[in-house]
Amino acid sequence: MELAFEKYQGTGNDFIIIENRSKSFPVHDVNVIQWLCHRRFGIGSDGLILIEPDEVADFYMNFFNPDGSQSYCGNGSRCAVLFAHSHGWVGNRCSFRAIDGMHQGFVDDNGWIRISMNPVASCVENNSDFQLNTGSPHYIRFTGDVEHADLIDVGRSIRYNDTFREKGINVNLVQELAEGILRMRTYERGVEDETLSCGTGVTAAALAYRLKSNFQDEVIVQTKGGELKVQADADDNRGFHNIWLSGPARKVFSGFVETKHYHDSN
Repeated sequence: MELAFEKYQGTGNDFIIIENRSKSFPVHDVNVIQWLCHRRFGIGSDGLILIEPDEVADFYMNFFNPDGSQSYCGNGSRCAVLFAHSHGWVGNRCSFRAIDGMHQGFVDDNGWIRISMNPVASCVENNSDFQLNTGSPHYIRFTGDVEHADLIDVGRSIRYNDTFREKGINVNLVQELAEGILRMRTYERGVEDETLSCGTGVTAAALAYRLKSNFQDEVIVQTKGGELKVQADADDNRGFHNIWLSGPARKVFSGFVETKHYHDSN
């Protein structure tokens, strides 16, 4: 089977996007998903996004990690909005549904893509570390020198400990550069390595920072792949609502791939 695809990136988080309105993609074949995302044998990406029809939203964003597992992806959502907008399926504003529920998307005048994130009801704090779910589960640890930290070692030690081994968790190391400005690195479950950026992780880091510092305004987060911004309104119970993630996204290239090549490589 020949698949048409497009490659997008949002602050260095790269994704394969396939229009699946006919529902013909073999979503239950984990091996094909893993092959497509493989950087040596397939196209290579941090995840696969299928754009599908939806009864209540403009489209459904069906996201798969490189290991074939499903989750919500913030940067992937921003790329999906740009994909739908570029094809003329939506205007400068749209609604889409994902595994964690409904979202809104905007193509802003500056070319950035802005998406709504679902409310975060609570945040668990443990010895100055934070755990919260922004569509995907995240573990936040603040450090004084994020660039020289051994992210892989720290990330794996937390992600594979007895508490998180079964379902996994994304691990983020975060450094405050100035008031309201953070730098962070992320070890992503499903990728099982460092990625250049993580939208749900950036959101989680910004919210944890606001709880930690009592900062009330927009938070700017610098990742290895670029800059993202997070806005949110705080609740009385250490939760947040009206959460928005914004940043750049770009189409990189498009092409076709034959799924028979998967079978040839196995």
